[in-house]
Amino acid sequence: MPDTLLGLAQGTQRMPGTTVGETVEEPPLTTTQEEITSCVLAMQPLVKPQEVSLETIWTALESLHKVCTSFITVSLNNATQINSLKTQTEGLLRKQTDLEGQIGKISQHQALTSGDRLLIHRKLENLENQSRNLNTADCQCTLRNYPWKQQQPGFHKDGDIVIGGLLPVKNFYPYLEPTFTTLPSFEGYSGAVPMNYYNFLAFVSAVNEINNSSELLPNLTLGFHIYDPYTNLFLMYRAAMKIFSRMDTWIPNYRCKTSGPLAAIIEGLPTEQSSQLSSLASLYRSPQISYISGNLIMSNTVKFPYFYRTVPSELHLCAGIVKLLKHFGWTWVGIIASDEENSLRAVQILREGIEKSGGCIEFIETFSHSSFIVLQDVVIISKIIHASSTKVIIFYCNTDYTEVLKQSKSWQETGKIWIITGDREFVSHYPSDDGVTKNTLAFTVVKKTILSFHRFVQDVNPALFPNDSFTEMWWSDLCNHQCLKSIQRSCSSNEIFTYRLHCDIINFGSSYSVYNAVYALAHALHGLVTSGSGNSTVHNGKSQRLLDFVPWEIPPQSKCSASCLPGFRKLTREREPICCYDCIPCPEGEFSNQTDTDTCMTCPEDQWPNQKRDACIPKVITFLSYEEPLGRALTCICTLLFLINAAILGIFTRYQYSPIVKANNRDLSYILLISLMLCFLCSLVFIGHPEKVTCILRQTAFGITFSISISSILAKTITVVMAFQATMPGSKLRKWMGSRVSNSVVLSCSLLQVLLCLVWLFTAPPFPYFNMQSEAGTILIECNEGSVVAFYCVLGYLGFLAAISLIIAFLARNLPDSFNEAKYITFSMLMFCSVWISFIPTYLSTKGKYMVAVEIFAILASSAGLLGCIFLPKCYIILLRPDRNSRKYLTKTG
Repeated sequence: MPDTLLGLAQGTQRMPGTTVGETVEEPPLTTTQEEITSCVLAMQPLVKPQEVSLETIWTALESLHKVCTSFITVSLNNATQINSLKTQTEGLLRKQTDLEGQIGKISQHQALTSGDRLLIHRKLENLENQSRNLNTADCQCTLRNYPWKQQQPGFHKDGDIVIGGLLPVKNFYPYLEPTFTTLPSFEGYSGAVPMNYYNFLAFVSAVNEINNSSELLPNLTLGFHIYDPYTNLFLMYRAAMKIFSRMDTWIPNYRCKTSGPLAAIIEGLPTEQSSQLSSLASLYRSPQISYISGNLIMSNTVKFPYFYRTVPSELHLCAGIVKLLKHFGWTWVGIIASDEENSLRAVQILREGIEKSGGCIEFIETFSHSSFIVLQDVVIISKIIHASSTKVIIFYCNTDYTEVLKQSKSWQETGKIWIITGDREFVSHYPSDDGVTKNTLAFTVVKKTILSFHRFVQDVNPALFPNDSFTEMWWSDLCNHQCLKSIQRSCSSNEIFTYRLHCDIINFGSSYSVYNAVYALAHALHGLVTSGSGNSTVHNGKSQRLLDFVPWEIPPQSKCSASCLPGFRKLTREREPICCYDCIPCPEGEFSNQTDTDTCMTCPEDQWPNQKRDACIPKVITFLSYEEPLGRALTCICTLLFLINAAILGIFTRYQYSPIVKANNRDLSYILLISLMLCFLCSLVFIGHPEKVTCILRQTAFGITFSISISSILAKTITVVMAFQATMPGSKLRKWMGSRVSNSVVLSCSLLQVLLCLVWLFTAPPFPYFNMQSEAGTILIECNEGSVVAFYCVLGYLGFLAAISLIIAFLARNLPDSFNEAKYITFSMLMFCSVWISFIPTYLSTKGKYMVAVEIFAILASSAGLLGCIFLPKCYIILLRPDRNSRKYLTKTG
C-alpha cells in the first residue's frame, strides 16, 4: 500500500517524504519572491493577536518586511543568485520559527486592543500589496502561475483526509501549440461538456454520502480539492500542483497546513495526460485513480506503481472489438488511430487478434495526436476511406478526434460502418436523430443508475459550487419538464427553458465510474483504519450482452471477397492478404457444408457428396443385377447358347449311330456338350446379388466345368492322333484304342483342377465384399476372390490345357479327311486362347460390375467358340447334307 494511505491509516499530517515546511529533494526548488511572499502570508498564523503586545507584533512585521524587501532586490539571472535566493528562503523560515517562539513567551503577560489589531491588519495588507507589485520579469528559471482569465477557481472542502480531484468539465484548445522556446500561449477557446458536470457532482455526492455514513470511516471526515484541468497538459500540471501544495497560489514542494493529508488523486484525464500525471504523482508517492483511462501502457504496475482505475484496461476493449467483428463476420476492415504510444500499442493488439480470428486489415492510417486533426490529415483519411473496399472502419482515438472527423464527408459515406472507442460523450455529441448513430458502434463501460446521486442533483443548492454562465444555464435546464423526474428541479414558472441534451443523459457519462472511484478509495482507507477487517463493497452494474441492440435488420457485409458458399473452398490469391481469395468447387469425393471453408472434407466411407457437394448422401449400392439392361442381355445370351447347346446335344443323341457321330468319338462329344452347357449355366451365377454361396460357386464351377471341356477336347485330339497312328502296319497303339484312354484323360485332367479348387476353398475362399473405392459415389457388392494366387492358378491351368490341345491339334491338322476334326479343334482352340488372352488386360482395367460382365463375356465367347467350331459343321452335315453322313463317303474322302 502506498505511503500516503499508510500515513492516513496512522492519522499523521505528513506529506509523503517531508514534514510541514520542509523542502522535498525532488523536484528542484525554483520559486519567485512573489510566490514566497504569498506562501508566507498563507502559512500557519505568524502571530496570535489576542496574546501579544503591539510592540512585539510591530517588531515581527518589520523583520518580515526586511526579509521580503531583500527578496525583491534579488536578480535571478545566474546560478549564484538563485542559490542566494534559496539561502534567504531558508532564513525566512527560520525567522518565522523564532518569531513564533518569542510571541509565545510574550503571550502570557499581554493582550491586544481592537486598535492594535487594526494597525496590525493594515501593516499586513501594506506588506502584501508591496510584495505583489514587485517587478520579477528578469527571472529566467521560474515556474510561474501565468494568469488565464477563463480559468475557474477550484472547489475545496476541509477534512481529516483530503481527496484530490482533476475532473475535466471544460476543454481548452489553444490556437498555437507550445514551442518550448517561448512562454505558452493561452490564446484559444474553451468549450464546456455538459455531461462532464455530472462527474463533478458525482464526486461531491459520494464524499457527502461517505461523511454521513456511520459505517464507512465513522471517525474521519473526507475533504477534497477539485480542479478542472481543461484537458490541457499545462493547465493539468498547474491544477495538480495546487492539489499537492493545497493552495491556489502554489509553491512547489511546500504545502500549507490547512487540511488533512492527501489520500489520492481521482482523475478523468485523457490517456496521455493521465500518463504524465502518473510521473508527477509518483514523486509525491500519491495514488492516482482514473475513472476513464484504460491505457494499456499503464497496466505495467512496476512502471506505474501508484496508478489505479475503476474501468477495464483497453486490452478488454480490443478483445471486444475482435469479438464484434467475428460476430458479424466482418473480415475486411480498416483502422484509423492517433500516433500516440497507447493507440499504436492497441492497434498492434487489434491486428494480432483480427488476423488470429481469420480477418484481414486493408489499411492502417495514423495521424498526429495534437489538439486537433489538421485539415491535411482529414483530407488524407477521407481519400483512403473513399478508395477502400472495406465497409467497416475502426476509429481508435478519443471523442474529440471523432467529432472532427464526423464533420467530413467520409463519415457520411453510404455503406460504411464506424466502430469508435471514445464513448464518454457519444450521446451528447450525437443525438438520437443524427445519422451517426445509425452507422456507428461505440464501446462503453457498464453503467448503473445511482438513486442517491439523482436525489443529490435534484435537491442540492447550486450556490454551494463555483458558478459561471455555463453552470447557471446547466442548473436552469434541469427545470425543464422533459427532464427525468428523478432529477427534475422545482423552479420559478417565469423561467424560460432551453432544453439541452444533458438533461436526460445523467446515466450515460462517467459519473458512475467517478462514484465508484470515490467509494473504492474510501473502502481502502477504511480497511487501513480497521486493519483490513470487514468487507469492501463497490457499486457494480449488471453485466449486459455486447450486442443487445443493433441498428440493422440484416448486418452489412465487409469482406475483401464474397463468401464461398457450401460446396466451395477458398483459394488464396497470390501476393494478396489471406482474406482476398477465389472460390473453387470442392474436388470430386469431397464436400463443404460451411461458408468460407479453407479445405473440403471427405464423406464417411459409406457416403458420397451430393451434386452441389455441400452434404453427404448414402452411396448407391450396385451390382450386376438381372433387372438392369446389361444383366438382362447377358442372361438372354446365356439362355440362348444353352438352348443351342441342348439342341446340338439332342441332334447328336438322335443321330448317335450315324457315321459322322461315331467317327468323332461319340462319348467325348457327349461329355464336351454337357460340360459346355454347364459353362453357359455357371455364367448365370455371376449375375445377381453376391452371396456367400454364389461367390464360392462362381469361380469353382467355372474352373471345373471349363477344365472338363478342355480335357474333353484334349482327349479328342489325342484320340485322333492315336487313331491315325494305329492304322499303320505293325502299330502297337491299336490296343490302346477305345474309350478307356479318352475317359482317363478327361478324368485325370479334371481331377487336378478339382484339387486346386478344394485347396482354394479351404485356404482363402471367395466372399462377398462391399467395395467402396471402386466407383465414385457407389458401393459395389462383389465377390472378393479371397486368394488372387489361387484364382490365377485356376486360370493358368485352363490355359495350360488349352495350349496342349492347340499344339496337338495343330500338328494333326493334315491328317486324312476322315479324321479331319483336328482342323476344327485347332480353330476352336485358337479362338479360345484369343478370348482369354484378351480377357486378362480387359478384366484388370475395368471396375465395378463391368469386371463381372467381362468375365461372363469371356466364358460365353470361349464356350460358344468351342461349340460352334467343333459341332456346327457336323450338325450341318447331319441336317443339311445327309448324303455325306455315310461311311462310304467318309471312306472315299479318306
